[in-house]
Amino acid sequence: QVQLVESGGDLVQPGGSLRLSCAASGRIFAIYVMGWYRQAPGKQRELVASISSGGNTNYADSVKGRFTISRDKAKNTVYLQMNSPKPEDTAVYYCYAHLRTDDHTPVSEYWGKGTQVTVSS
Repeated sequence: QVQLVESGGDLVQPGGSLRLSCAASGRIFAIYVMGWYRQAPGKQRELVASISSGGNTNYADSVKGRFTISRDKAKNTVYLQMNSPKPEDTAVYYCYAHLRTDDHTPVSEYWGKGTQVTVSS
């Protein structure tokens, strides 16, 4: 079994900062990509940022220059540093990972249960 557990969601003021964490645990052979999606009420889930095992990053245009994704491979953990958040960043943030549980299985996608981020004064 593989679990992804997010933490760090909170109420934050516009212009402040917040860091989300997501730790993967369980039977993990290799993690290839980790990242974050978010879903605001009444909207579709959208990709926020992702990072590959090689360190390549990808960001949604709406967060470029404000959010930074990083990864601690030794801890199977991915972070999302949110600087200068805006009210429109309010959403449930979900962590995901593309990984293999052993060298005989294909890459599968796993999801966390989400953490609420509210940006409001």
